[in-house]
Amino acid sequence: MDAQIENAIEIGWNHAADQDLKRQAFEFLNQLRTDPQAWQVCTTLFTRTPRTSEVVRLVCLEIVNNAVHSEAVDAASLGFLKQSLLEYIGRIYSGDAQEQVDPAHIQNKLTQTLTYLFVFLYKEGWESFIDDFLALAHKDNNLPGVVMYLRILGSIHDEIADVMLSRPDNEVKRNNDLKDLVRDRDMQKIAGSWRDLLARYSNRNDAVVESTLKIIGKWVSWIDIHLVINQEMLNLLLPLVGRTHAAGSEDKVRDAAVDTLTEIVAKKMKASDKIEMISFLNLCEIVTQLLASPPLNEWKGTPRYDTDLAEAVAKLVNTIMADVVRVLEDGKADTDTRAKAEQLLRDFLPSLLRLFSDEFDEVCSTVIPSLTDLLTSLRKVGPLPPTYSEMLPPILNAIVLKMRYDETSNWGNEDEQTDEAEFQGLRKKLQILQKSVASVDENLCIEFLSNLVANMFSTLEQQGSQMDWRDLDLALHEIYLFGELALPNMGLAQKSQPNPLAAERLSVMMSKMVESGIANYPHPAILLQYMEICTRYYSFFEDQQRYIPQVLENFVRLVHHDHVRIRTRSWYLFHRFVKTLRAQVGNVAKTVIESIGDLLPIKAEVPGNDADDDMSSDESDHSADAVFNSQLYLYEAIGCISSTSATPPADQGLYARSVMEPLFSDMSVHMERAKAGDSQAVLQVHHIIMALGTLANGFAEAQGAQPNKRPQPHEAISNEFSRAAEAILIALNQLSASDDIRAACRSAFSRLLGVLGAAVLPQLPQWIEGLLSRSSSKDEMAMFLRLLEQVVYNFKGEIYNILDLLLTPLLQRVFSGLAEPISGTDDEIQLQELRREYVSFVQVILLNDLGGVLVSGSNQATFESLVSSIINIAKTLTHGNLVPSRIAFNVLSRMATQWGGPDVATIGENPVTTGAPAPAIPGFDQFMIGHFHGLCWTVLQDAGFRPNTDAQSRQILNEIAGIQQVIYAKTGEAFVNHLQGVTFPQLGIDGTEYLRLLTTSKDKKPVVGWLLGLLKGRR
Repeated sequence: MDAQIENAIEIGWNHAADQDLKRQAFEFLNQLRTDPQAWQVCTTLFTRTPRTSEVVRLVCLEIVNNAVHSEAVDAASLGFLKQSLLEYIGRIYSGDAQEQVDPAHIQNKLTQTLTYLFVFLYKEGWESFIDDFLALAHKDNNLPGVVMYLRILGSIHDEIADVMLSRPDNEVKRNNDLKDLVRDRDMQKIAGSWRDLLARYSNRNDAVVESTLKIIGKWVSWIDIHLVINQEMLNLLLPLVGRTHAAGSEDKVRDAAVDTLTEIVAKKMKASDKIEMISFLNLCEIVTQLLASPPLNEWKGTPRYDTDLAEAVAKLVNTIMADVVRVLEDGKADTDTRAKAEQLLRDFLPSLLRLFSDEFDEVCSTVIPSLTDLLTSLRKVGPLPPTYSEMLPPILNAIVLKMRYDETSNWGNEDEQTDEAEFQGLRKKLQILQKSVASVDENLCIEFLSNLVANMFSTLEQQGSQMDWRDLDLALHEIYLFGELALPNMGLAQKSQPNPLAAERLSVMMSKMVESGIANYPHPAILLQYMEICTRYYSFFEDQQRYIPQVLENFVRLVHHDHVRIRTRSWYLFHRFVKTLRAQVGNVAKTVIESIGDLLPIKAEVPGNDADDDMSSDESDHSADAVFNSQLYLYEAIGCISSTSATPPADQGLYARSVMEPLFSDMSVHMERAKAGDSQAVLQVHHIIMALGTLANGFAEAQGAQPNKRPQPHEAISNEFSRAAEAILIALNQLSASDDIRAACRSAFSRLLGVLGAAVLPQLPQWIEGLLSRSSSKDEMAMFLRLLEQVVYNFKGEIYNILDLLLTPLLQRVFSGLAEPISGTDDEIQLQELRREYVSFVQVILLNDLGGVLVSGSNQATFESLVSSIINIAKTLTHGNLVPSRIAFNVLSRMATQWGGPDVATIGENPVTTGAPAPAIPGFDQFMIGHFHGLCWTVLQDAGFRPNTDAQSRQILNEIAGIQQVIYAKTGEAFVNHLQGVTFPQLGIDGTEYLRLLTTSKDKKPVVGWLLGLLKGRR
């Protein structure tokens, strides 16, 4: 069998082997994993001399590991495996072996096997486990034995003590027992071996020393601290912490020694013991000396600077500071301990801030957690004593300076985009820290940042464009953040009142910024910040309107900037600025349109095609699609600025025409090519339609700014946009097969509604014809129905005749969409959405007193299909359809109210039927009893209907109770007789109490309660 296994492994891992043979080999090896005897053969193959190939030995060990770990090997067999491997270890790792030591990957797998044996046999069966491997390490000049010993110690910790892994309870108990056993049986010897290895191999073999330090760092978390914190061990450890290489090359041993100190400090212990240990180890002096050493001091700013050491020291300081803060927050800590902790806080703060200010962001980020802990703790103190308040200025100074771009940064360089993103991520963390300082001492932040900004403007005045852009960017960044101090509801912590001092300082900053001429500074980052700030603090310009023309002029210039990142972002910011200050900008549309008209021509780029135009996507990482989406903001901005209250309506119409005329011409130029299937021409038409809709949106928002219902737009405006609608309808009619064109037209239609007013009504049949074509998806139908609901609501007084004309063709399109077969989850979701929008549309018609259109002469033929479709939706209770079902029941209830005739029965203590039903539609009374009432009980008997446990089903039950009472009110005794003679006998229930509640309770709750009880009792 040995040869068979060896052959199968060789074939399985031979890239040149026949695929069929490889498949057979893997099938055989998979069977081996379940063979109770296979591990023995694999053990022999692994330990055999002469050796098999490495891949065979590795796979054999994997099969052995699987057998041991899955506990498929009994105690006697484990003993055999132990003996086999121990003999092998003695042969290979004794220091005088003739055979070559295993390569690292084989050693790793062998270590795993031995660790599993430790777990199962250390308690009983291999009590000498540690001694056996320690003996190898103690032999003179036996480096392989030392390495194997250290590998095993590391693996044992990972298996039984690694707290990062989640384990089952039985494994947790087993591991705790093993740790107790190790501590009791062998821990003294293991700690002694660490001291011995550090003494023997320091300055001889750095790899052994580094591994030993890492093992100590792992094990210290669960052993007696005195085994590590003793003079003999410290005499070996501390020189390693402080050692330096003359060449200045990285020193992994020193870094590992610092990490070991970090793990020692991180060990859980009582507050007083932790503070005593930090003091005893003299860590403040150690950290100070490390920070003053050449790798971290003399070589700062040079390629020799040791970032690994800096990060290791940062971890140590972060751990110390976090523990010190934790002690200070511990209410049980005694006075002496707290006093020592406060002294340590003061002692370590300079080191913390030195590392926080490190030029390498990964070093800074390492100490952010403890600095956050410190500031959070200071917030809880209340009025700060001087010892604490003295800490805040240097902390705030370090935070602010860390927000500055470093000297090597090149803003906007495509090769440094990752660095830029990382720096912006760091800035967000620093912003949170700055907020924390402000929450401790807001006035300190206000004064500090005010002085910073004032000094920046003073320097700018003196140096002009020669000023370092990084300093200017920092000050502008702080102005951008300053609003969270000055204005309510701008930060994470919402304030009900602004800070008057901060608001006053922000106003001064804004005035200085606008007056400083900073908008002419040559660096693009500064220009972008300037625009962001102007847009963010638009409320300043509402009060200081004299600055608006100057800022508007700067925006108009900057939207032409040659840097694509500035240009496209400025288009959005310009749009936001004029949109929020529409009421203040005045009648400047003509000037603005003339100034930015050169940016309005659209050139669509099909993805994958290169273009030589300035707006080509190959100019930057901005795709052509992204640039066009930014361009749309210019169209909306023009709409906003053209429709200000200071602009006469006639002029508004002229401005709209001046922008749209070129678009109409461009559309007609491309239409023939688009009809012929030219993808670039189709995309061009799509973009033009989007631009027309977006321009309309800018105008529409002026109309929508009125607090009440949207007013009728002025004729001069609606006439111009009627032309736009006609042009779009022509494109829709000729290109309706294109999904993208239909989507653009649907978007434009929704935006045109605000500027067309009632002029949209005569065009509705064309919109329906184009947007609900045979190729329209259910999703498209649903979205268009949502738009029609808006039209019905806005124009309910004028829409009846148009609705009467278009309802039947509209419903026929919807019916076909509802009847389409579904294939897959997406189809199911779209169908649910269509059902919901369809019943909502009918509901809106009924709510707005337009129900007559459903039964008019033009639409009578589809009325039965309409009701039938709503009944089908009402009884469909699948997941995702409960909302449509509830709306459908509400629609049926409204139909019953509208066409059921006058009430012939009164609901009250003495219910009375005053006459025969007199429905508005002949026979509708019997239709309600037969179909609406029958539907209610069909749903109630549906096993998927669970109103006792599902909130949406409970809402449906409320609608059912309501429709039952409406039917009773409209039909009286006829309904009661049907319940007693048909419904209750069919269901086999006594409905006396139900009838009493139905006819006497004006509130639905008792009826709902009875139905809930019925359902609960029957399931």
